Amino acid sequence: MNLRSLLLNSLWIVCAASGAEPDLTLPALNGEPHSPLKAVGKTGSVMIFVSPYCPTSNSLMPEVLKMATEQGDKFFFYLIQSDKDLKKEDALQHAEMFQVKMPVLLDSEQKLALRLNAKITPEAVVTDTAGGVIYQGRINDLYLGPTKKQRQATRHDLRDALAAIANGKPVPSPQEPAVGCKIGGLGK
Repeated sequence: MNLRSLLLNSLWIVCAASGAEPDLTLPALNGEPHSPLKAVGKTGSVMIFVSPYCPTSNSLMPEVLKMATEQGDKFFFYLIQSDKDLKKEDALQHAEMFQVKMPVLLDSEQKLALRLNAKITPEAVVTDTAGGVIYQGRINDLYLGPTKKQRQATRHDLRDALAAIANGKPVPSPQEPAVGCKIGGLGK
């Protein structure tokens, strides 16, 4: 567990001890409310921060959708749209273009992004059943930098983390930071 995850987990414990509600509910594109930090009945939640305006995010969508299909029995999967200037029509078109089956949550107030310290699209955050962060970082190493794309990924960080979590093992370290586009308007 990295220092950032440890600090976020400590903050969650303080909130829980003080009686503050650690949950957060966001609307999906269809208007249905979801609480992505609650993973009742599964091993955890996988939240992928994405943007229809980010080519890096878009190029990794097939891999994300494949993982959601393969691991959907063990984890809840959500796409999180946190760009402050995102138009709902663009989010709908993005979901349709990639034939997304998982909930796409609108985080226009960036509450979830700020709570989880997500800054990049695409960035993966995996939480346990209590909402504690157990993985945060890149999906794979297809992009080594903002403009440094390999022909194919050689490390599958998120896939490896999910396999470890599902088998009750520690997440491999180090957790490499996400590479892509900044979440639009974050912290403004």
